[in-house]
Amino acid sequence: MRLLNVETYKLEFFQNAAEAPPYAILSHRWQEEEVLFEDIQDQPENEEKGWPKVLGCCKNAQVHGVHYVWIDTCCIDQKSSSELSESINSMFSWYQDAKYCIAYLFDVKKSIHEPEGQDQFFFSDWFRRGWTLQELIAPKAVTFYRSDWYLLGLRYNLRGQISAITNIDESVLCHGGLERLSTFSVAAKLAWAAKRQTTRPEDRAYSLMGLFGVNMPTLYGEGEAAAFFRLQIGIFEYSSDQSMLAWQIRQVDHF
Repeated sequence: MRLLNVETYKLEFFQNAAEAPPYAILSHRWQEEEVLFEDIQDQPENEEKGWPKVLGCCKNAQVHGVHYVWIDTCCIDQKSSSELSESINSMFSWYQDAKYCIAYLFDVKKSIHEPEGQDQFFFSDWFRRGWTLQELIAPKAVTFYRSDWYLLGLRYNLRGQISAITNIDESVLCHGGLERLSTFSVAAKLAWAAKRQTTRPEDRAYSLMGLFGVNMPTLYGEGEAAAFFRLQIGIFEYSSDQSMLAWQIRQVDHF
């Protein structure tokens, strides 16, 4: 895995998360202009594209005494299909192993102590994206920030509001990770993802691999139904939970 040094703004390679130093990890909604792997050698003073978000993430980590961050846009070479597939299969564990997760909500601009801010938080696009489901559940701790990097709160403290938004049981939101997930059925976990959207149709299935402990190659172009069918097979290999049968392929359109 690659990590971004928060002082040098250079990428450093580590064999795996176990060998990596403590790092913070970013969860965010991709926007039109992001800093990609090939852009990271540019000067960070460049205010174009997504540099302000990258710099804000690095500054946040420094404040918390963390010297590295992982940001999906620039720590993965998106042009390498093999690297992308390996990263997607590792992503749940990367979020789980992070010191803490920074959830950046670009569309929240007010304090949640204000009525307008409460509405912005409740309707934030972050809670409706496929990939952010595992990014909410996997980490030990999640800190939420609005667009100007003002702290909104911690997952633990906001678990009541987040549960109301996502229908995820508060017990899962207390400490994150896999420990509590085993007490919920396959159908219950799928229900948490039912209304979430992804840019690429296959990601509706790929974004759930970590949640179910499934490893499989990513095959962009196979379509959502085929990807979800392979996910089902992967789940059946380790689970005898029959609640999965409620989610037939014909339901993928509503998934």
